[in-house]
Amino acid sequence: MKKTIIHFKKYVIRGLLAIIPLALTFFVIQLLYVGVDKKVMGFILRFTGVNIPGLGFVIVLLILYLIGLIASNIIGKQLFAWIEKLFQKIPLINTTYQVGKQLSDTLALPEKHVFRKAVLVDYLKPGIWTVGFVTGVIIDRKNGDAKLLKVFVPTPPNPTSGTMVIVRESEVRDPGWTVEEAIRTVISGGIIGPTTIT
Repeated sequence: MKKTIIHFKKYVIRGLLAIIPLALTFFVIQLLYVGVDKKVMGFILRFTGVNIPGLGFVIVLLILYLIGLIASNIIGKQLFAWIEKLFQKIPLINTTYQVGKQLSDTLALPEKHVFRKAVLVDYLKPGIWTVGFVTGVIIDRKNGDAKLLKVFVPTPPNPTSGTMVIVRESEVRDPGWTVEEAIRTVISGGIIGPTTIT
């Protein structure tokens, strides 16, 4: 009887773990449909009388595309800089905006390619490795033009905060991870990410 209960419990947990990604995907799709498509289509229906399921979501994507184009040119950058300065003067809105900006900066890190390479580096003491990102190179003229690496060591779960260390190239280890894999590892506190080091 005890073995049957253990067997049952084991596979119930496995079933739960298997269904979590599906349930999460379904939840996101439902959220997009109810929160975006239905509301946008309700607005369009009120003025045009047209009701096409999915059109609201397509319109939102087109609007985001246009905002992305505007934000990428000089005038758009100046406009968003002006909006940021304005929001910084309003206490509650400033806090909310800064949280959103931090999240946006975190998500944009792989796109900006500010991190050249993911490495493992001795940090607090020898034998304890932490994830770091190479951000640049310094040539040490006093030591025969030896190459030093500028390594940014992020603070989990936010890879936009942390500290920068300068280490010899021989003092870092290449785990064979992509920058995106290392960022996922940092953001998740090690829960998600590569399971091997090359």
